[in-house]
Amino acid sequence: MSNSPIRVIAFDDNKDLRDMFRMLVDAQPDMVCVAVHPDLSQLMRDLDAAKPDVIVMDIQMPGPGSETGVTGIWGVRAIKARWPDARILMQTVFEDEEKVFDAIRAGASGYILKTSSGDEMMKAIRDVHAGGSAMTPAIAFKVLEHFRVSAPPSEARPMDPGLSEREKSVLTLLVKGRSYKMIADELGISYHTVDSHIRRIYEKLHVSNGTEAVSKAIRDRLV
Repeated sequence: MSNSPIRVIAFDDNKDLRDMFRMLVDAQPDMVCVAVHPDLSQLMRDLDAAKPDVIVMDIQMPGPGSETGVTGIWGVRAIKARWPDARILMQTVFEDEEKVFDAIRAGASGYILKTSSGDEMMKAIRDVHAGGSAMTPAIAFKVLEHFRVSAPPSEARPMDPGLSEREKSVLTLLVKGRSYKMIADELGISYHTVDSHIRRIYEKLHVSNGTEAVSKAIRDRLV
């Protein structure tokens, strides 16, 4: 694996927060802030120029989709349509359950509150970069509670997706919040082997990212 710093780009309409975010990221030995932007008006051009590893996006900003108040979710959909493997960390000041689920369904890799500490934010960026799904405890509880309540009754269990035993082991560790590297270490396999297993898991579960895979595993009681 490369030792290059994690390239981070942020979209936030608050200048003070953008400046603070850039300083915080650039102070990390393993990260570099490649750009910050106040809106999504030139989203694709900005991403092409910056070539980020992790995209940090405010959920509400002026620009395309702002009439619905969910510009960031519009951005996630646009990014994932062009770059399916993009890793996107959403930020918000609200623990809005509906927007959490909308962001996850759109393909966000994580969701963190703006009130989180700098250390929590940097850990979330590292987790998302490593293939994990970052969420603050309060948001994770809401997601798990949603799928616990909406889980189908035992007599109506979904069809078995046909996961191998190794794939079930990998998925179990994903549900526990392990990153790709941590899964590789725990199972004694390479990072690239983990990546291959997870791609097959996504195909079998008909999902496009780790958050969706974890949600489906919990909802369908796969692990």
